[in-house]
Amino acid sequence: MSETASRGAPEDAPAEVAEGAPDLTSTPPPIVRGAPVEVADGVHVIPDGRVELVPNVGIVVGAHAALVVDTGIGPRNGAYVLERARELAGDRKLYLTLTHFHPEHGFGAQAFKGAAVIVYNQGQRDELRRKGTAYLDMFKGLGDAVAAELEGVTLVEPDMTYEGSVELDLGGRVAELRPVGPAHTASDQIVLVDGRVLFGGDLLETRIFPIAPYFPPYDTDVDGDRWIAVLDELLALGPEIVVPGHGEVTDAALIRDVRDYLVYVRAETHRLRGEGASADETAAAVDQAARARWSTWDRPEWIGLAARAFYAAGGAA
Repeated sequence: MSETASRGAPEDAPAEVAEGAPDLTSTPPPIVRGAPVEVADGVHVIPDGRVELVPNVGIVVGAHAALVVDTGIGPRNGAYVLERARELAGDRKLYLTLTHFHPEHGFGAQAFKGAAVIVYNQGQRDELRRKGTAYLDMFKGLGDAVAAELEGVTLVEPDMTYEGSVELDLGGRVAELRPVGPAHTASDQIVLVDGRVLFGGDLLETRIFPIAPYFPPYDTDVDGDRWIAVLDELLALGPEIVVPGHGEVTDAALIRDVRDYLVYVRAETHRLRGEGASADETAAAVDQAARARWSTWDRPEWIGLAARAFYAAGGAA
């Protein structure tokens, strides 16, 4: 681990980056609520309740330290998560890390500044610098309730960064932080606790179509081919408990479900592109077929964006 370097200026992007993003104007406010639920010894999750833009938040408590995984969107959610963490951890040393930089996962970090050691991988820090301000502006355009939670947000630099992977010894409990991007973002990170509990961030969603933030020309870092490869790596880890970015806590079968979906979208995109279909035609056809095949999954608006990302990458099989 190394002390973080001096802050770099983020690259702003126009509000048009929101084009193609889901319409959230009629969804409930993105508020982290409820008490943490213990899903394994010392591993707690504040469930998202399947509320849009609310992540599953992790609190891992060891004998002498605790780790918080993700904060929710904005300072109010961050303060709520910090309060729940302090209730569980008492006066133990606190760490905070994020599965990725997106606002609903990390834009409550300012509540932890000075109260916890904030740890990002270097790619996360760099991506936050490049895109943080633009994503803040974009998310404010998703609806009044979202904008209200983002009021007063300050983008927070980590206290420490790392390359490769790092293990945090919490006292009788070890949390490994491991970068795996590019996939959902350029700098996704998993957190593996005692080799048993996997926090997968938005690499994984339960009964929700995987979120493919493909917003050209402003953000095209989503990498479907690498995402599939990462899911193969996660399956090889054999976790017993899987905490997705959104949706219910479950087991490793979720990893296979998400992988199967992405492999399907990739194969269909490759086939249609090879037959001469345009990107629009391909996205529409894949959307229709995937909605029917995964009819119990929510947020189908992400299907077409995933197809467009594979199409732009060449539809490689």
